[in-house]
Amino acid sequence: MKKIDLQKELAGNTYPGRGIVIGKSADGKKAVAAYFIMGRSENSRNRIFVEDGQGIRTQAFDPSKLIDPSLIIYAPVRVLGNKTIVTNGDQTDTIYEGMDRQLTFEQSLRPREFEPDAPNYTPRISGILHTENGGFNYAMSILKSNNGDPSSCNRFTFAYENPGAGEGHLIHTYMGDGDPLPSFEGEPKPVEIPDDIDVFTEMLWDSLNQDNKVSLFVRYITIADGTYESRIVNKNQ
Repeated sequence: MKKIDLQKELAGNTYPGRGIVIGKSADGKKAVAAYFIMGRSENSRNRIFVEDGQGIRTQAFDPSKLIDPSLIIYAPVRVLGNKTIVTNGDQTDTIYEGMDRQLTFEQSLRPREFEPDAPNYTPRISGILHTENGGFNYAMSILKSNNGDPSSCNRFTFAYENPGAGEGHLIHTYMGDGDPLPSFEGEPKPVEIPDDIDVFTEMLWDSLNQDNKVSLFVRYITIADGTYESRIVNKNQ
């Protein structure tokens, strides 16, 4: 598949929902992960990302306005040894616990399905980055309803071994705005990943819809030794 322009892709979609980008920096030295959240309701917009150990969690910006925490308060990023887990919900914990018991990424997600937020049935999107002995591979997953039918869950996993320098993929929850919201379709979209974490962070944040964007997390992991640097951007400050 031909790489798309990530900036144009995000800028041209007022509501991609929540999104994950994973790939390798252009110099081939860093494993890269980004996660963004958006919101249309006051409850969804009332959030920030905060650091939580080696990962992050969502937190209510104004606790007095928190209505229902069930689908908006979770740990999007957790680290298990040389694996970094990134998801759009509490399945982060499911993957962490499953892989800690030596299950695969795909096996760990078997107990889960799309979110119970009828009529949208928001897909659960997940990613895993694995660095070891100077190598890097990653996988992405989406669990979605069968064209809006909640009695059927469609499960897709995409694995990328030894990605080329500057290569990455984007997956997000919605094709665009709507009522109900249309679920993401097709494979993760191939994108370019730059060397500079600040350039990448700024591009992603500036490309997201001004009204709907809420928070962004970006991490660059040095493949050789596992050290990393991260950026968090919150609309609510």
